[in-house]
Amino acid sequence: MKLNMAKAAPTFSSKSLFMFIWLFMFMLNFKSLQGQEEVELLLSFKASIHDPLHFLSNWLNSSSICKWHGITCSNSSNVNSIMLSSKNISGEISSTMFQLPYVTNLDLSNNKLVGEIKLNPYSSLSPLRYLNLSNNNLTGFLPQTLFSVSFSNLETLDLSNNMFSGVIPNQIGLLPRLKYLDIGGNVLVGKIPNSITNLTTLQYLTLASNQLVGEIPKDIGLMKSLKWIYFGYNNLSDEIPRSIGELYSLNHLDLVYNNLTGPLPESLGNLTHLQYLFLYQNKLSGPIPLSIYELRNLVSLDLSYNSLSGEISELVINLQRLEILHLFSNSFTGKIPKSLTSLPRLQVLQLWSNKLIGEIPQELGKHNNLTVLDLSSNNLIGKIPDSLCDSGILFKLILFSNALEGEIPNSLSSCTSLGRVRLQDNKLSGSLPTDLTKLPHIYMLDISGNKLYGRIDDRKWNMKALQMLSLANNNFSGNLPNTFGSAKLEDLDLSHNQFSGYIPHGFGSLSEVMQLKLSNNNLYGNIPEELCLCKKLVVLDFSHNHLTGHIPVKLSEMPVLSLLDLSSNQLTGEIPKNLGSVESLVQVNISHNHFHGSLPSTEAFLAINASAITGNNLCDSTSSSNSLHLPPCKKSNDQNPTWLFILLCFIVGLVVLTVAYFLIAFVHRRHNLKVRRVEKEDGTWEIQFFDYKVSKMITIEDVLSATKEGKVISKGRSWVSYEGKCSKNDMQFMVIEIMKFGKVKHPNIVNLIATLSMSSGKRGFLVYEYSSKEKTLSDILSSLSWERRRKIAVGIAKALKFLHCHCSSFVLIDEVSPEIVLVDTKGVPRLKVNPSGIACMDFKGSIFSPYLAPEARKMKEVTEKSAIYGFGVILIELLSGRRSMDIEAGNGMHQNIVEWAQYCYSDCDVDTWIDPMIKGGDASSSSSSSTNQNDIVETMNLALHCTATDPKARPCASEVLTALVSVHTNTVPTFC
Repeated sequence: MKLNMAKAAPTFSSKSLFMFIWLFMFMLNFKSLQGQEEVELLLSFKASIHDPLHFLSNWLNSSSICKWHGITCSNSSNVNSIMLSSKNISGEISSTMFQLPYVTNLDLSNNKLVGEIKLNPYSSLSPLRYLNLSNNNLTGFLPQTLFSVSFSNLETLDLSNNMFSGVIPNQIGLLPRLKYLDIGGNVLVGKIPNSITNLTTLQYLTLASNQLVGEIPKDIGLMKSLKWIYFGYNNLSDEIPRSIGELYSLNHLDLVYNNLTGPLPESLGNLTHLQYLFLYQNKLSGPIPLSIYELRNLVSLDLSYNSLSGEISELVINLQRLEILHLFSNSFTGKIPKSLTSLPRLQVLQLWSNKLIGEIPQELGKHNNLTVLDLSSNNLIGKIPDSLCDSGILFKLILFSNALEGEIPNSLSSCTSLGRVRLQDNKLSGSLPTDLTKLPHIYMLDISGNKLYGRIDDRKWNMKALQMLSLANNNFSGNLPNTFGSAKLEDLDLSHNQFSGYIPHGFGSLSEVMQLKLSNNNLYGNIPEELCLCKKLVVLDFSHNHLTGHIPVKLSEMPVLSLLDLSSNQLTGEIPKNLGSVESLVQVNISHNHFHGSLPSTEAFLAINASAITGNNLCDSTSSSNSLHLPPCKKSNDQNPTWLFILLCFIVGLVVLTVAYFLIAFVHRRHNLKVRRVEKEDGTWEIQFFDYKVSKMITIEDVLSATKEGKVISKGRSWVSYEGKCSKNDMQFMVIEIMKFGKVKHPNIVNLIATLSMSSGKRGFLVYEYSSKEKTLSDILSSLSWERRRKIAVGIAKALKFLHCHCSSFVLIDEVSPEIVLVDTKGVPRLKVNPSGIACMDFKGSIFSPYLAPEARKMKEVTEKSAIYGFGVILIELLSGRRSMDIEAGNGMHQNIVEWAQYCYSDCDVDTWIDPMIKGGDASSSSSSSTNQNDIVETMNLALHCTATDPKARPCASEVLTALVSVHTNTVPTFC
């Protein structure tokens, strides 16, 4: 037995050695195979994307994978981290990135990746703990596999700021280790799934800037680890759940820009670690619960833009760490609590637009650290406290629209940190503090609408940063200062005071000024020629003074002047012949002066109202009838009687010959323009021409032939006519309106050159001027530059202004759409409109048309403001490059392009809605690009005013035109 054992021992030892060697070689080979698999998967990813920065240039088969850029390996030489953030990589994400067996960290954020995330639904357990794909252009639904047990190791998941759509998967609650989840900044819809409350280890949760609806899950209190909640910029509704007060670790709660209703839950007072509470822009109501004042760690509290009411409690003194308090735009009543003066860290206090009464606490600012104070639009009384700037860093002081009395405190004169001061529309009295006009950083000073008095030329003005100064509607007197010490002044309003003397010649040095208002004073003398040096001037109002002399001729050359009001003065002489020739000038008022002679034949005066020229000695040099009712001009003659008699005889003879010629021509012309009739199988057809030239070039047979072919009459060189089919008996009963409309001539309106109708009134056609060089706006919009789009918008506005001012009795447009805007190769637009009461097939839109105003859609009264709505929609399309139909065809939360524009303008980055075609401007100039963007943003603001639901809230056509010109010259437009 022993012998057998001795023989067996060597045999057993050799087998063990053989197995060990075999196993070792297998592991080496297996490791090599795994390493090669990682190389192949990563090279496959590299091949699928574009790498313009060549960051992946060393991703080669010949080099060690652990030395590749962005790659980190473990001690065992396995790839465990891929960090490729902000490398300008584009293309689709390859599914191979999720097949790497040892990768725990994957960061592809801040690139230009597109497409959907495609995952194998049957994949094995992923080692990924950190996944960041934020700030790309990824689309499609959130992959359900990503929220399954296959990715249960995930601790951080960031998919924010992409274009993911659809709902949040119910499986989201299956990630038990998740601590950080950010899926904000997408287009997710539907409700927040209740399963999200299963994420009990989650600390950071962001669902903001989506299109989520419904209520916040009532069981959110189960998520005990939460420190950060950001649900803002959605459409969440219902009340804030009480259980939110069980999140005892919460530091940051942000539910802004939703539709949350009801009271603030008392349980919020349990969140003792809370530092930031943002609930603004909701529909919350009721008082602030007293428990809120127990949140002693609060740094910032913003409850603005709600319907909260009641008084602000003196318990606010408990919030000793508070730096920012925003309670504006609510319905709070009572007095401003005195305990606010005892908050040492308070920097920003904004309580404007409430119903607060009483005085401003006299020690406010003394023990605070105020930088911004806005108490405007309340019912406050008493004096402005001396202590407001005791911090030495007060920058904004806004107290307008109250009933504050007394003098402006002298302490403000030493507040050198001030930048913006608005004290208008109060009952302040006394003189302007002497040293207030020496503050170096004030860029806006508005003290208009008070009872201030005294001189302003008795001190030195040295406000180097000043851009806007308004002293209007006070009792200031004396002469105007020659300078205000600022080369940056853009808006100067000294109107409605008792200033006297001459307009200073030094005003000509205001090179940046855009608005200069000196109306309703006692100024006299000439209008200084130096003002013509102010090349950026948009609004010039010198009305209701005692100015004399002539209008400076060079005023005609002001490149961006939009409004000129010289009414109610004692100006004399003739009006400069070129005044109004600049395209920008759209409003002129020279009434109640002593002007004589004829009106200039410029665009501004061709469209002027009679009230803007009345009270002068003007005449009509054209001897043609017009709506201004001016007498014909008389020609003076200083020659002797003999020469006068000879000249008179010659003129009489010439006139006789001329009259004879024109009488013959008139008869011939009238013959051509009179109604022509022709008998056809379907009845008698009548054609009425409104243009003499066209009547000679087109016959009734041409028109009838074109009606059968459908669209165009191809006759003449420049007179190619377009037909529009009309229905029923419209044309038979609208003869007068059609005749009036046929005489309408404007460079931005397509001419109606003829009408063709059956004598029975059953059918009819409007024949319009047509040019083969014109295309509809909808056909060319996408290829237009910003300057061309702006020119088109101005042209449409001019057409609307002309129609509303001169043709409102017989032309009323209920729908302005890109289909009726024709644009030539020079970018000049023309509206193709029809007379009121004519229902034409190529004009009449559907009640579902996005260009139709709400009142027209509901069959209510249509007014001139209805056309403004359609123009506003066109503006939105010009700015965004998007079609209204595309927005409505989408399945997002916006029902129409107006809702989409309102959302984008208030909530989105500018780059997300500006058409890339017009965003860039001059590539060689960043300032040009910036200027373009500013113009575009202001124009979008105008578009949103135009598309207001209430017609009364929309600007009129004249205001629209003024605003468009003002935007182009960087002047903030105002609307009635």
